[in-house]
Amino acid sequence: MSTVASSATTSQGGNGRRWIGRTIIYGLLLIFAILYLMPLFVMLVTSFKTMDEIQNGNMLALPRSPTFEPWFKAWGETCVGLTCAGIKGYFWNSIKMVVPAVAISTILGALNGYVLTKWRFPGHTLVFGLMLFACFIPFQSVLLPMATILGSLGRFG
Repeated sequence: MSTVASSATTSQGGNGRRWIGRTIIYGLLLIFAILYLMPLFVMLVTSFKTMDEIQNGNMLALPRSPTFEPWFKAWGETCVGLTCAGIKGYFWNSIKMVVPAVAISTILGALNGYVLTKWRFPGHTLVFGLMLFACFIPFQSVLLPMATILGSLGRFG
């Protein structure tokens, strides 16, 4: 009986230390998450303030009278590049490129994943290795050829 009682006491002591350790770890993670997300919060809150409120107020304070005017101005009349037509055209151009790219990538990824897990064909390990190798190619080395191809297709800019 003494062994049962002593093991129960030991496990409770271990759980207490584990609880303190986890509390410290989660506390640090929370602090770093707040620090990481603070610029996003400041940017979002500031976008709903008037210019006077931005210049004279606290950067972290919520807007006294929220306004959507900066959003409308950025969408429709902000000067980007050589034109002052806002970001509307650039946004829709991005949507026209991202939606098909995500759909094609998802379909090809699902097909490749299925084939590589279910079918055992000669050279399947080589194909898998080449796919893994392609994941390590830096995006910067693909950027210029991709821009050239998009330009020739009329999808650039």
